Amino acid sequence: AGLSTRKIASSLGLGQSTVSDYLKRVERAGLSWPLPEGVGDAELERWLFQPIGGATRLGLSVPDWAHVHRELRRKGVTLALLWEEYRADHPDDGYGYSRFCELYRRWEGRLAPTMRQHHVAGERAFVDFAGDTIEVTCAETGEVRQAQLFVGVLGASSYTYAEATWTQGLPDWIGAHVRMLDFFGGVPGQLVSDNLRAGITKACFYEPKVNRTYADLAAHYDTAIIPARPYKPRDKAKAEVGVQLVQRWIAAALRNRRFGSLAELNAAIRELLERFNGKVTRHLGASRLDLFEAVDKPALRPLPAAPYAYAEWVERKVGLDYHVEIERHYYSVPHQLLRRKVWARVAARTVEIFHERQRVASHVRTSGNRKHTTVSAHMPASHRRY
Repeated sequence: AGLSTRKIASSLGLGQSTVSDYLKRVERAGLSWPLPEGVGDAELERWLFQPIGGATRLGLSVPDWAHVHRELRRKGVTLALLWEEYRADHPDDGYGYSRFCELYRRWEGRLAPTMRQHHVAGERAFVDFAGDTIEVTCAETGEVRQAQLFVGVLGASSYTYAEATWTQGLPDWIGAHVRMLDFFGGVPGQLVSDNLRAGITKACFYEPKVNRTYADLAAHYDTAIIPARPYKPRDKAKAEVGVQLVQRWIAAALRNRRFGSLAELNAAIRELLERFNGKVTRHLGASRLDLFEAVDKPALRPLPAAPYAYAEWVERKVGLDYHVEIERHYYSVPHQLLRRKVWARVAARTVEIFHERQRVASHVRTSGNRKHTTVSAHMPASHRRY
C-alpha cells in the first residue's frame, strides 16, 4: 500500500524495528508481493527464519541447530560429541566449543521457557527411585539380587538421602520414607513423588489418587503428598538431579565392590552419602550439609513421638456370614453391613475395618489358618440365641 515502516508499525501494533526486520528478511529471501500461489504460513516462515547454514559476517558457519537438538535426544549423545562432528565438517570456519554451547542454549531457549523454581526452606522433599540397581550376592547361596536405590532430596538445600531396598513395592517405599524423615530429623510441608504405582494408585493430570497407606503415612507426619504431573519431569527436577548425582557419586563409586547383604550395602551408601552431602559445591561455595543446617533444618516440622508403623489398606466386600477375608483368615463386622464394601487397615498386630470412614470393627491379627474370628456383638440376635 506504499505505507512507511512507522505507519505499518502503528497499524499493526508492532515496534518499528520489528517491521524493519521483517522487511529485511523478505528482501534477503527474494520475495515480493503478491506471494507465489500455493505458499502457506509454514513455508513462508521457513524462508524467512530458517538458518541456511551459510557463513556469518565473521566468516563462521552456523550449525543446523534443529539437527543438534534432535541428536541430543538420542542416548549417549552429548554437545561435546556433536561439536566435534561439526568441527570435522568445518575445520577452518567453525565455532569453538564454548561459543557452540552458548549459541545452542540461546537457540534452545526460544523453544520452550523453563521456569526457575524457587524452593522455600522446609517446604518440600522430592522422592524417587533411581533407574540403576546395585548387585547384592548372598554369601551362603551365591544368589545375586538387584537392590533398588531410593533417593530423597530437600528442595531448598538439596540435602540428600539415599538407601537401598529390595523392591519398589509399597512396604519398601513406606519404610524408606520413614527412615528418610528420621535422617532429616524433621518433616517437610510436602512430599513430591513420582507416579510410582506403590504410592500413587491413579496417575492423573488434575486429580491423582494417592494410595491409602501412603496417605496414612502423610497424616501421621502431618504433611501433604503432591504427585508430579504425568510426563512432567520438571515438576520434580530436584529428584531427577538428585538421582543423577547419587548414581554418579555413590552407585558408580560402589561398582567394583561386592556386598553380601542389604545391610552391608546400606552401610557403604551411608558412608559415601555423608561425604557427598559434605562436599562443597562450586556455584554456592557451601556444602549441602551447611545449607541444610542453616536453611532447611530450622524450618522442618518436628517428628511425631513415634515413627509410622506400616499398615496396608485393602478393600473387601462383606459376605453373607458377615465376615471379610484378609490374608486367609475371616474377621467379623456388624451384620448390618452384609454385601457392603469396607476398607481394612492391616497392621502388624491389628486388623481395623472401616465403613464410610468410620471404624466398625477391630480385631487382633491372626495367622492365615482359614478360621474365623467373630465378635458376638456383630451377630444378629437370632444367631446369638442359637
